[in-house]
Amino acid sequence: MVWQFASRYLRAKKSTQAINIISWVSISAITIGAAALIIVLSVFNGFENLVKSLYSSFYPEIRISPAEGKTMLVPASKLDSLQKLNEVKSVSKSLQEKALLKYNDEKTIAILKGVDLHFAQVTGISGKIVRGTFNTGNVDTPKAVVGIGIEAALGIDVERSFIPMLIYLPRANVESFVFPEQAFYVGQISPDGTFAIQQDFDNQYVITSLAYMQRLMGMPSNRVSELEVTLNPGTDLKQAKTDISKIFGEKNYLVQTRYEQNRSLYQVMQTEKWFVYAILLFIFAIAAFNMIGCLSMLVIEKRRDITILKAMGARYSLIQRIFLTEGLLIALVGAGAGTILAILICLGQQKYGWVKLGGGTFVVDSYPVNMQYTDFILVWVTILLIALLASWYPSLKASQQPVDLKAE
Repeated sequence: MVWQFASRYLRAKKSTQAINIISWVSISAITIGAAALIIVLSVFNGFENLVKSLYSSFYPEIRISPAEGKTMLVPASKLDSLQKLNEVKSVSKSLQEKALLKYNDEKTIAILKGVDLHFAQVTGISGKIVRGTFNTGNVDTPKAVVGIGIEAALGIDVERSFIPMLIYLPRANVESFVFPEQAFYVGQISPDGTFAIQQDFDNQYVITSLAYMQRLMGMPSNRVSELEVTLNPGTDLKQAKTDISKIFGEKNYLVQTRYEQNRSLYQVMQTEKWFVYAILLFIFAIAAFNMIGCLSMLVIEKRRDITILKAMGARYSLIQRIFLTEGLLIALVGAGAGTILAILICLGQQKYGWVKLGGGTFVVDSYPVNMQYTDFILVWVTILLIALLASWYPSLKASQQPVDLKAE
């Protein structure tokens, strides 16, 4: 019966045109607010997935690094135990150090990363090659795969260049030297490919042979900067991290998931998303004021109905529930229309890319969109809670409305 009264009051033509106008303004405000909130949250989801996909091209699922210092010794027994874990698909060893790069007359600072043959299996970098090939060479004929930013800074053409690139790696524990060159390990590598992932990687990294870097720096084959691990599909990430931590311990080694390797980035993205959500709540606050005004005027108009219901023995709680339900119906109609509108816009953006990213230098041409059911639940719960709060006072006044036998 409550829903029958509420739906009848929503559909029926009011005696005062202003009440009809305010009702539709309330529904329209909720529709626009719901659509805007779903679209914005979906865009944030799209950017988050895009960033994760870019970072997954360079960062492994699990990284094992030294708890202190730049390098670590990896005993063969620990490496063998790691590779025998059921969760582990492939393991790659790498050694990285900041280096001065010189090509012709151009110089730049970069991170030189030596990797073994398994590196392409634990990351997606081989799929990000834009020129040349992914070839790091070997200990005798080292090659280099450079970021597109490094390529531009040094003026390299990997497809036509036959000139090697000079590298200068700092020597550890050098206290005095006669010539500046004595403070560096000096080597040569030939550029063979260019990758383009994201500026943080493109402008910093040069990838070469692990064995060559170890020989150049006078390090044994079991001294590396990190172990990078990829897992079998369907593996529980937390369980895999736990099993790996048992092998290496927590004292001398640091075991991190991909999220933990970029914790600050993901936290900033989540903070931005919730900050925008809080701002858009103000749209619903405006809609709530419209709803309060609409229901208050409806209570005045329905004084005669309230009097009849009370005369027939209706309790105060029944009257209050009728007008609470009226507010919920307004919210549900607005939320439903807003959801449909948001889905249509998001699907259109996914298929046609209506809204473009300016500049033409981004990884994608248009705003990425990813709809998630949790966002729809969040928006609906938010709207219903605001509708209940906005409807509470008018419904309370309606229940306390005195019996007026002269009401028309």
